[in-house]
Amino acid sequence: MLNVDNAAVYTDFNSLAKLKNEAKEKTPDSIKEVAKQFESVFVGMMLKSMRQAKLAEGILDNSQSDFYRDMYDQQLSIHLSGEHGMGLADVIERQLSPDQSVAVTKEQSIADYERRNLILKAAKNSREQSAINPILKSISIEKNNSVEEFVNQLRPYAEKAAKKLGVDANVLIAQAALETGWGKSVIKAKDGDNSHNLFNIKADKSWLGKQTEVETLEVRNGVAKKEMAGFRSYDSYQQSFDDYVHFIKTNPRYKTAIKMAEKAERYMHELQQAGYATDPNYAEKVMKIYNSKTINQHSEPLVLNQSVTADNL
Repeated sequence: MLNVDNAAVYTDFNSLAKLKNEAKEKTPDSIKEVAKQFESVFVGMMLKSMRQAKLAEGILDNSQSDFYRDMYDQQLSIHLSGEHGMGLADVIERQLSPDQSVAVTKEQSIADYERRNLILKAAKNSREQSAINPILKSISIEKNNSVEEFVNQLRPYAEKAAKKLGVDANVLIAQAALETGWGKSVIKAKDGDNSHNLFNIKADKSWLGKQTEVETLEVRNGVAKKEMAGFRSYDSYQQSFDDYVHFIKTNPRYKTAIKMAEKAERYMHELQQAGYATDPNYAEKVMKIYNSKTINQHSEPLVLNQSVTADNL
């Protein structure tokens, strides 16, 4: 039989309102009472399920008896969750208590814990960055050295060719840089030999020298398509510059470009207009390199993709 004197009554709404206000403060006593309430709700649901599991109605069962039985079960659930309870309230109390958190101790606030996580994360990132920095520095130096080597190697040839065309030598270096990805994408023959073709000039019918057939990207009617084409092969970069000068000076469609040779931007735009390349942004790309610090000061190189090859049949 229930000990009503020591048990709370489920119809005591004042106690529930008081418990609600105390729960906001998250004091140990209020948390304990909330845990008991959770346990009583659970027990009540368990008793209700047990009642519904009966095989048949009792001979004296009716709506009035069911009503009073439900009242009894609700009070019984509170009583069973009372002084000692069933153990569920203790588990809930530990979950609700801030000082029971595994990561946060009594001497350590949540803010301290969050700061600790940030510090540990920062330290980890710092260690990772320390390991990455030498690699990035090495890559940067390698890129700079590669570009500097490319520019220094071509400058003597570019200056000689520039005098013959009347253009700035840096225009030719910028064009070669775009066409070959700073010398890293110079066309190679099937046997791996270097074609030394710095300007991606195709092997037209008038070309009697060596040639290499490779897949190229061309823009036709605004659509980029891959095509197989033959490109001229040289024995040296000097021959590549010499043939470039000859190709521009002897081809009638580049007469206007030669007239504008003293103005780098006009020269490149006239080359594009005359059909040197099918890429509609060809001249703009070359001038972007030309106007950068890369060629003159060997600073951090621009990230370039190999351009659309010259359509100069």
